[in-house]
Amino acid sequence: MDIRIPPPLKKGRTIAVTAPSFGCVHEPYRSRFAFAKAQLEAAGYTIHAGSTVFKSDGKGIATDPKAAAAELEALYCSDENAAVISAGGGELMCETAGYIDFEKIRRAPPKWFLGYSDNTNFIFPLVTMCRTAAVYGPCFTGFGKKWERTERDTLGILEGTVTETRGFEQFQLPQNDSRETEGLEHLTYSLTEPKTLRFFPEGQQTARFSGTILGGCLDVLANLCGTQLDAVKEFNRTAEQIVWVLESCDANPAELRRQIWHLKNAGWLEKASGFLIGRPLASFRQEMMGIDQYNAVTDLLADFKVPVIMDADIGHIDPVMPVVMGADADVFASGNTISIAYTPGFRRNL
Repeated sequence: MDIRIPPPLKKGRTIAVTAPSFGCVHEPYRSRFAFAKAQLEAAGYTIHAGSTVFKSDGKGIATDPKAAAAELEALYCSDENAAVISAGGGELMCETAGYIDFEKIRRAPPKWFLGYSDNTNFIFPLVTMCRTAAVYGPCFTGFGKKWERTERDTLGILEGTVTETRGFEQFQLPQNDSRETEGLEHLTYSLTEPKTLRFFPEGQQTARFSGTILGGCLDVLANLCGTQLDAVKEFNRTAEQIVWVLESCDANPAELRRQIWHLKNAGWLEKASGFLIGRPLASFRQEMMGIDQYNAVTDLLADFKVPVIMDADIGHIDPVMPVVMGADADVFASGNTISIAYTPGFRRNL
């Protein structure tokens, strides 16, 4: 597809940080912000924090959504910034997104935007409406710890040195997510659980599929579907194949199933070549009226007769693989290993 790939981030350039959803007023996020800033400055970058980052006068959001939208627009369109990273996730970035002038964003030179979760409210329209790639990965405070492969790969994608990412052997239970503010230079993920990929149709242990990567947090996507920020039908007209990368934050198993039903019946998923589903947060190892995190998804996606890989290292349960939304890629999974390799066209554009 004709998707704009932003140029590589160069040492010495400025990375802007903004809070279109939650900011960094409270701990541990304030300390994590300071440590992330120091680490990225040591890596050779200038960090510019927007005024929203340390505000907390909004309702369910850092500040007034009009102000948050204006700052995100300004930072993204400014020639002074080579990339924009969201301060954090949150709950109500949909209100911010409703005030963003995506036509103005579309006309601006492309630059990398990085964030995940609630930031789907910007990343998804950025890809589908503005035809510009973005990275679904750690927010700025995610760099406020000892860097492991997640953080190194994410920066590598922004810098153009990483064109393939792979999954992990273990993961961290949600309840072990640290809120420490001291000794951050030693803080690492608590990897205690063996990662096991689930393949559907069942019985398979290998899957390979390719296409334009699209998706994000299901809580957000189901909310965007049918609004003025829904450009998927037009996107599908020019797409050949789409690799849907989906994950869930707040949804219980029944809501997760409703979200998948919603997107399916809105016609969003018709170009799917395969599905990569991350470990869900609220639905993790939960069951509700016979619905669990697996059949909530697979029962409804079976009609597409394409591979579905579940419990991938994407989303709200660390560690995660950063994903370039809008880029063309090959997905390969075998046993419990998984990789996303971006196509030669992506490398040339870098």
